Amino acid sequence: MIRVVVVDDEALVRSGFELILRAAGDIDVVATASGAQAVREISLQKPDVVLLDIRMPDVDGLTILRQLRAMPEPPIVAMLTTFDSDEYIAAALRSGAAGFLLKDTDPEQLAQLVRTLASGGVVLSPKVTRAVVDGYLDAGAGTEAADRVAQLTERERDVLVLIAAGLSNADIGAQVHLSVGTIKDHVSAILTKLRVGSRVQAALLAERAGLLRQGDSER
Repeated sequence: MIRVVVVDDEALVRSGFELILRAAGDIDVVATASGAQAVREISLQKPDVVLLDIRMPDVDGLTILRQLRAMPEPPIVAMLTTFDSDEYIAAALRSGAAGFLLKDTDPEQLAQLVRTLASGGVVLSPKVTRAVVDGYLDAGAGTEAADRVAQLTERERDVLVLIAAGLSNADIGAQVHLSVGTIKDHVSAILTKLRVGSRVQAALLAERAGLLRQGDSER
């Protein structure tokens, strides 16, 4: 079972997410909480995944995210937002969020997105805007991102595209017919060459460089 905590200041949102996720069968919503209760509940429940509202009136999501990331064994955290151009998203990704979801995500997709998070994959709303990508990268030139991606081997670029698609190491290995250990080595090399600290950062840099659009056109 994947253990999940949902943090949001609106009770209706918390109960809605809980109802949808518990129907999946392999996901257990072990707690829901407002911002003020979040860190205590997460410390007690030790969930695998936290879905954390990015904007709350009592304690904002960025503050909670930083507290969670400071834990000895931090959970995987995805931010919840109403806006695909929320200015806090870039800061959340820099602070270690594994991605973000819009609150109006299709209920049929929600459980699979949680599974992706739990398996170490990247989750970015399909409505990620150019403004979010540019803001995350400090509006840096696309050529700089392209220069970093150009340092990758062809195999590493293939793996990077699959990382950006949200696949775990095991799923990537199955796609390209390599062992999980080999994929881990590729991922480590990719993060080093791109000078980023996480898979979600690598995915955003790949988008900024145009690598994902190239992949779409080739398909």
